[in-house]
Amino acid sequence: MLDCKKALEQAHGDIEQAIRILRKRGVAAAARRAGRTAADGRIDAYVHQGSKLASLIEVNCETDFVARTDEFGALCHDLAMQVAAATPRWLSREDVSEDVVEAEKEAYRAEMAGESKPEHIMARIIEGKLAKFYRENCLLEQVFIKDDTKTIRQLVAEAMATLGENIVVKRFARFQIG
Repeated sequence: MLDCKKALEQAHGDIEQAIRILRKRGVAAAARRAGRTAADGRIDAYVHQGSKLASLIEVNCETDFVARTDEFGALCHDLAMQVAAATPRWLSREDVSEDVVEAEKEAYRAEMAGESKPEHIMARIIEGKLAKFYRENCLLEQVFIKDDTKTIRQLVAEAMATLGENIVVKRFARFQIG
């Protein structure tokens, strides 16, 4: 309540501005928590209708108290559903091997081989295509299937701000029949 009152005072009574101020504070606080050890958490599963598609995800937090909350459980379930629906191959862009990145770049260069574009333009096009590759294949870069205005990384940051602890998506697995 005190934070809301201070934000309203800072925004001179403008509720929308106060909401933006509170969100900025929450994201800043989440960034400060990112360095803390997340040694607790839970593993969640999602099994799609018909039992032909399933996913498992490990999400860590700092305490078992937070791991048992409904909010943390909902986050884990949403992340497991994201893995099942969006088929990510890696957790983050840092997990993509340099060989895969180079192969993607070569494929993009081959696509544009017949075009007579300057080298600096082609480099920018390749970087744009590579960014799209990461958005499609890295879980933390993907657009959240329930809210296309945020990425999974933003969803986790919001959960950190709400729950007051560092949250780390550790690993996931996706299983499909056939």
